[in-house]
Amino acid sequence: MDPENTLILTLDTGPVTIKLRPDLAPGHVERIKELTREGFYDGVVFHRVIDGFMAQGGDPTGTGTSGSDKPNLKAEFSREPHVRGVCSMARTSAPHSANSQFFICFDDATFLDGQYTVWGEVVEGMEAVDALPKGEPPRSPGKIVSARVAADVA
Repeated sequence: MDPENTLILTLDTGPVTIKLRPDLAPGHVERIKELTREGFYDGVVFHRVIDGFMAQGGDPTGTGTSGSDKPNLKAEFSREPHVRGVCSMARTSAPHSANSQFFICFDDATFLDGQYTVWGEVVEGMEAVDALPKGEPPRSPGKIVSARVAADVA
């Protein structure tokens, strides 16, 4: 795997390795890497975790109503299916409103295909995602202890 396009999330439930997909969403992958390198995701919780569907995080306030101070991204929808392990950007009802929030699919969610930007896929550690506390929001939310681009890890 290309270290520049590999994201390592250390969750409080365990490590997760994500293969980034610049072939599908170059702008979104660039944003994820930029925020990761700024330490933006460190300590951020998964504020919406729905069993059998997905785990959503990436809001620094932990409420699901906020994002980074960077401009929203232009949608990069693809035909890539939303299946178990796929990482995709969360957004409002406006197509071009993705910013920093993302979700990881627990199971097939192909009804989302073509409407949300897929930017990666979990290649190791899906059991750590499965172990995140469930809820909207969870009573005691799981969090990203640290996020790193593999190329930056010595």
